[in-house]
Amino acid sequence: MPDSATLALPPLRGRVQAEAPLAPFTWFRVGGPAQYLVRPADVDDLLLLLRDRPAHLPLTVIGAASNLLVRDGGLRGITVKLARGFSDIAVEADGIIAGAAALDMTVAEHAAAAGLGGLEFLSGIPGAIGGAVAMNAGAYGSEVKDVLDWAEVATPAGLLRLDNAALGFAYRRSALPAGGVVVRARFRAVPGAAAEIAARMNVIRSAREESQPVRARTGGSTFKNPEGHKAWALIDAAGCRGLRQGDAQVSEKHCNFLLNLGAATAADLEGLGETVRARVAAQSGIALEWEIKRLGEPAA
Repeated sequence: MPDSATLALPPLRGRVQAEAPLAPFTWFRVGGPAQYLVRPADVDDLLLLLRDRPAHLPLTVIGAASNLLVRDGGLRGITVKLARGFSDIAVEADGIIAGAAALDMTVAEHAAAAGLGGLEFLSGIPGAIGGAVAMNAGAYGSEVKDVLDWAEVATPAGLLRLDNAALGFAYRRSALPAGGVVVRARFRAVPGAAAEIAARMNVIRSAREESQPVRARTGGSTFKNPEGHKAWALIDAAGCRGLRQGDAQVSEKHCNFLLNLGAATAADLEGLGETVRARVAAQSGIALEWEIKRLGEPAA
């Protein structure tokens, strides 16, 4: 297996792996390999990579891969996965500072244990903090933009600390600098009774388990909610609940979720999603927009 020198990468301290399988990292459990998978040791390692990586190799960043579909041909270039060096969580008197690899649920749990309210909604969002900031993740009436003070973003030019306004939040997106990677963020919270905060989190967890296929191989919400509409309702009205393509299925429990029943390919899942989009457009005239990120090359 080539080492970092062979790959003409800078001298990284983290792990570099060629032709690394990505399917085990994704919640769908599908997709081809990464040409090169890099797990930086820490922020300095990531900054070195961003600054000195070969220009001919495209760079993709993945986190918990909970809302990601990697196509069957895999990802060309460098795939960065933030892991151990990016998962620290620090509790402050009126907020939480969390690394990009910290899970949303874990951040919510730390806040609740410290008697800090306002971050309960994170317990209903699968994924990690880096992705939550990048896509302005939201659930149960709150979004990241409602509670974020600042985020630290690694760029080829160095590390930036950007406040809420500078991140340009909108529905399910933010305006990160070109080539920027979220590495850490601070969320403001309100001191409260730990028992009451925990109770609110339990309500969210129960609601999620009752309404979503949380124990299935899925990728979370498939399509964004169009203005004034709910994506699931449009999909249901178009007769797509339970629709299958190979081992890919529209969830019968919540039809804005796609499922891998066991042997689906990324092509099956994406194809089923496009069939859903076509049927919704024909029935309602509304074009659904993918919320799941679809990356990589189709199978050869």
